[in-house]
Amino acid sequence: MPQLSLHAPIGPLTLTEEDGKIISLDWGWGRDQTETPMLCAARDWLDSWFDDPKAAGPFPFPLEPFGTDYQKRVWQALCAIPAGEVKTYQALAEEVGGSPRSIGQAVGRNPIPILIPCHRIVSRNGLGGYSGDGGVEDKLWLLTLEGAPLPSKA
Repeated sequence: MPQLSLHAPIGPLTLTEEDGKIISLDWGWGRDQTETPMLCAARDWLDSWFDDPKAAGPFPFPLEPFGTDYQKRVWQALCAIPAGEVKTYQALAEEVGGSPRSIGQAVGRNPIPILIPCHRIVSRNGLGGYSGDGGVEDKLWLLTLEGAPLPSKA
């Protein structure tokens, strides 16, 4: 599968493509680098997103994350949250079904972070967790970049 890495403000990121769709975004520099038209376009979009998330708009290319039907429903709902906004685990659970815990598990297994904006899900008592390489620090950085309201700790 073709991969392409980029330097991002939160560290190196690697995009992976399969059959013309993005299937993962990972922290770190990938071993193999292949400049396909899709990966180059996705890299360029990410560069513009890191410059101004609201101006970049939603990710315009096809995503194909591997996961269960429930996880895919959660990830689809994440994509509907605009840059600069947040939603709680509870609110997302009410929207797609399940519990805040099952939402947290699906969010934590998101294979395409940032593009499927799992950083926009917060706890009612604070930020909640984040599985990016820098953990909650990366989540805080991404939310701040977007100008999102930051939840206060209870």
